[in-house]
Amino acid sequence: MTTSIEAAEVAPAARAAMLEQVEQRLRELIAVERARWCAVDPRADQPIGVVGDLLLSGGKRIRPMFCLTGYLAVGGDPGSAAAVDAAAATELLQAFALLHDDVLDNSMLRRGQPTAHVRWAAEHERLGWAGEARRFGEGVAILAGDLAFSWSDRLAVTMSPAARLVWNDLRTEMIMGQSLDIAVAAEQVADPELARWIALCKSGHYTIHRPLLLGATLAGRPDLTGAFEEYGLAVGEAFQLRDDLIDAFGDGAAGKPPGLDFDGHKMTLLLALVVQRDRQVRELVRQGGRDAHKLRDLLVTAGVRADVEKHIDDLVATARRAIAAAPLPEVWRDELADLAGRVAYRDR
Repeated sequence: MTTSIEAAEVAPAARAAMLEQVEQRLRELIAVERARWCAVDPRADQPIGVVGDLLLSGGKRIRPMFCLTGYLAVGGDPGSAAAVDAAAATELLQAFALLHDDVLDNSMLRRGQPTAHVRWAAEHERLGWAGEARRFGEGVAILAGDLAFSWSDRLAVTMSPAARLVWNDLRTEMIMGQSLDIAVAAEQVADPELARWIALCKSGHYTIHRPLLLGATLAGRPDLTGAFEEYGLAVGEAFQLRDDLIDAFGDGAAGKPPGLDFDGHKMTLLLALVVQRDRQVRELVRQGGRDAHKLRDLLVTAGVRADVEKHIDDLVATARRAIAAAPLPEVWRDELADLAGRVAYRDR
């Protein structure tokens, strides 16, 4: 008979083993595709190499982790290749999102290295190729993102019809959230509820809620929808607010310059909340002035950072209450409660 202590050791070990299989699946996919397409022409390694470099550059693997946690927590088979493929698919979708997001935001760095469009624009200039270097670099990055999206769907092909519905919602929500994100940034719409909805679509649903539900549905347990939604939305909102705080007050340790969202006129959830409550910030945004240092000082003066930290605490508490009542083994309820804190209080 398995004791609670043994279960607490076995559960994370099973997930760790499956996460290692995810890494192997991604490496194998890249190797097979590189051999296949570079046999046609070595230039095919441009988009394949971009995706491979991003995938193997040390990402946090949050989405595969939540997908496999949802799967194993409801009794999924730890030997399932289909679950490994689904978890790998979520990481490929993340690569797609990051590559396109870096172009949309004109980001210079990703994980401490030049972004794909910057790197290939520089290569274009160095070699003196024809055409505009910027457009070439962006073209390589966009097509590499499209390639990652294509590969993610290939790995999702064995999903059950019910899991495929979750997968489709996950992808659509992320893209629509991103689309609305750039629209409200251009129009400078300061609507906290809309900003929250966008943050949940482009980040919360896609990072926590849907991967959890995807894993559970793969294991034949869609009945966890309510508990995973309440938990996932709370942790997802905390995840996005932490991202906003890292961008506003970070030191660049996350691998990209701080203040990027401010400089890019992004109406983040954090900024939308502040615009509603602080006249100086509201006036600065209304005038189109988005000096990151000035905004950061105003946020500190208004006491917003402390308020947001308190809100994150409340969200973590909400998530932990939701999962405490879920019909799951205690070891997995404890693990999900711990994950909520690890996601919400990370420093990068």
